[in-house]
Amino acid sequence: MRLLMSAIASLTLVTPVLAQTLEAERTIVSTVVAEHDRHIALLERMVNQNSGTLNADGVRATAEIVRAELEPLGFDVRWIDMSQTGRAGHLVATHDGSGKNVLLIGHLDTVFEPDSPFQTFVRDGSRATGPGVGDDKGGVVVIIAALRAMQAAGTLEGSNITVFLTGDEERPGAPLEVARWDLIEAGRAADYALEFENLATENGAEFGTIARRSSSSWTLTTGGRTGHSSGVFNDTLGYGAIYEMARILDTFRRELPEPNLTYNVGVIAGGTPAGIDAHGFRVEASGKTNIVAETAIARGDLRTLTPEQDARVRARMTGIVTQNLPRTRAELVFADDGYPPMAPTAGNIALLGRLNQVNRDLGLSEMAPFDPARRGAADSGFVAADVDTLGGLGVAGGGAHAEGEWADLDSLVRQAQRAAVLIGRLSLGD
Repeated sequence: MRLLMSAIASLTLVTPVLAQTLEAERTIVSTVVAEHDRHIALLERMVNQNSGTLNADGVRATAEIVRAELEPLGFDVRWIDMSQTGRAGHLVATHDGSGKNVLLIGHLDTVFEPDSPFQTFVRDGSRATGPGVGDDKGGVVVIIAALRAMQAAGTLEGSNITVFLTGDEERPGAPLEVARWDLIEAGRAADYALEFENLATENGAEFGTIARRSSSSWTLTTGGRTGHSSGVFNDTLGYGAIYEMARILDTFRRELPEPNLTYNVGVIAGGTPAGIDAHGFRVEASGKTNIVAETAIARGDLRTLTPEQDARVRARMTGIVTQNLPRTRAELVFADDGYPPMAPTAGNIALLGRLNQVNRDLGLSEMAPFDPARRGAADSGFVAADVDTLGGLGVAGGGAHAEGEWADLDSLVRQAQRAAVLIGRLSLGD
């Protein structure tokens, strides 16, 4: 556990204000270290409380654990009910101060519902496994540890901080404009946004997240004339729905590729007839080898780095779909429940620069930007169009969304120290 860089101690000309700041940040560092066991115990309690997205009672119970941590720090904590969207709700905590507003984003829910066999926090030295231990309960504990250290150091006083923890990040409620309206408004009111999803790491190096790609879905339905296969390709029957589907998807494959773009096909079916369930996950089809297919259906996702790329690619996909084979038709529908991108703006890059100054002052390694093509979408995408945003400030770990999900408990210390110093500098101005 490394403290502030030793060079601080060697300064001979230090102003009273600077000396006070340095002493406060030393207190932050030592407080996080001293309370490490406390925060591991808190993480264990949160992980052992199931909060699968659809477990509304469990999400609310997890929120109450967080409320009990934030109210003693002087935060005004409120619950935004989201039963109208089919989800539990969101926890919002505000600490009013004269400084610039810093929005801290995380989430209470996990992908592990009560019927999952993966339910328990297990510690093995500095490694812990459990549902949501990294995504995102570890991130929530980083927020709490950082705020407690700020209080001990006196930097929480005067800071203007909003903590926004969604209860449905893993499976957002609908309509999305209602489910994320409050978060978007919080982003518009903020001067900076910090997102506490997992820290990006590779080969022992730690990275900053200045960008995330979007995540949206699409449904492609093709149709054709059906009849005996002896007439396929002729002027009467044409090519049928499956050939039209194959044409479109193969053209997507050949003509759409560009940096930071992916467009996966997740499920497909074709025949006479073919259909898809209301949730868009299960398809059914039947047919015979000697019948030209009447219907084909495919669903996939689309991930882009910027709104401009997203609009351009959607237009190109639509254009490809309209060039139908003879006697066929096709319709492409983009869902309106996707996550927008967190584009790599100059403001986000500058925020990483501020974090790297903190790293230098704490004697920690500087962090390069992580490849956004290797990061999933997150709630930070909903605010990034309105406020400079930095992500990946949660714990290091791996195996998210799978049994065996794990977190590096030592990273909780580094991340809380970084976050506490950064939040204080951003809100109060250094």
